[in-house]
Amino acid sequence: MASTDGQKPLRALRSGPLKGTIRPPGDKSISHRSLMLGALAVGETTIDGLLEGGDILSTAAAMRSFGATVTQEKPGSWRVKGLGVGGLIEPDGVIDYGNAGTGVRLAMGLAGSHSFATTFTGDASLVKRPMGRILEPLRRMGIQAIARSEDRLPLTIKGPDVPVPIEYKLAVASAQVKSAILLAALNTPGTTTVIEPVATRDHTERMLAAFGAGISTKIGEDGAKTIALDGRIDLKPQAIAVPGDPSSAAFAIVAALIVEGSDVLVENILLNPTRIGLIDTLTEMGADLSVDNRRVVGGEEVGDIRVRSSKLRGVVVPPARAPSMIDEYPVLAIAAAFAEGETKMDGVGELRVKESDRIATMVAGLTANGVRTTEGPETLTVHGGDRVPGGGTVATALDHRIAMSFLVLGLAAENPVTIDDASPIATSFPEFREQMRTLGAAFEEAGIG
Repeated sequence: MASTDGQKPLRALRSGPLKGTIRPPGDKSISHRSLMLGALAVGETTIDGLLEGGDILSTAAAMRSFGATVTQEKPGSWRVKGLGVGGLIEPDGVIDYGNAGTGVRLAMGLAGSHSFATTFTGDASLVKRPMGRILEPLRRMGIQAIARSEDRLPLTIKGPDVPVPIEYKLAVASAQVKSAILLAALNTPGTTTVIEPVATRDHTERMLAAFGAGISTKIGEDGAKTIALDGRIDLKPQAIAVPGDPSSAAFAIVAALIVEGSDVLVENILLNPTRIGLIDTLTEMGADLSVDNRRVVGGEEVGDIRVRSSKLRGVVVPPARAPSMIDEYPVLAIAAAFAEGETKMDGVGELRVKESDRIATMVAGLTANGVRTTEGPETLTVHGGDRVPGGGTVATALDHRIAMSFLVLGLAAENPVTIDDASPIATSFPEFREQMRTLGAAFEEAGIG
């Protein structure tokens, strides 16, 4: 089969020991929120270390469409001149969010409390992804939404003259749903309350507090977190330093674990407790990991992670850990392929509605490279061993994390592993190939014929 126009096939070759130091790009979650809250603050917010991947550039363009002034001073350093809470203006055209699922879902909350219409669309992957769990609470706030069947993009939302504050208990553990509600609540009179039975990443709450929002949190006896936000309070501009993205760091970490003789330092990584489920899991699997130089930057814990190649063993990953590592399961499956025994990942049904059906895509890719798997609606089991044959070609389904995961597999497999398209990697980690090459990773352009 010849490669499709626009695709960029890439092959990963078995590599020698990976050695050295890298610094992954800024955290994607914090980058999205920095631009959005900067657009709502009164004054100018400065952001250093902003991720400049495709997803974040889509959010920068969206904030400009809403009337904010968003400028790049130099690579990684940006300024946002905000319009104040309730100050966004109606976009002139459709906002195309590309592949950015988090960005578009948060932007729906941001724009939904304004009394104008906004139409959102995305690429071939994003228009297939469900938006109903975001729209359901927004509709309760009085926000109208007209969407394709099954609440998919393209869709148009229109806010009421006066949004209605709600109390909403999350039915699924989703930081995106929580954040969309809180962003809509900023321009809603009264107090909006979100009840979170299972903890998810809390960057929105932390950043709202830093910007001066009227937000409070309380943990109940049952462990559930109640978040209350008082609307229509001015936000104050901030100077934000974005730490490294643990989801991007995960690829170098796993590569160092599975390539024999490796010793890698991954610097400046966000260590927020809601984001380090992969580190906990790899440690249980026997990974030689240590965290040095722990420090607090902008209210978030940050550190440097030292990784040495390790003999891994299979484990059972509990469902409760999923929210803290939902984006890292694809690369965990790669680590599991080289682990002794079975690694069972429970409660991962959310993976079926990410950029691709990540369970099905991982199963297909691992099978093509000689790794046995078992899947269920909410589970993925990888049957590991000392050797992975490799030699297969993987369909990435426009999914950046699938693409990078299988390139990592190829660095340790017996035969090269080819991905059909490396271009989606730019959405979250544009420097992936270059940074990994500095460690000794071997990649080559590949034709698919």
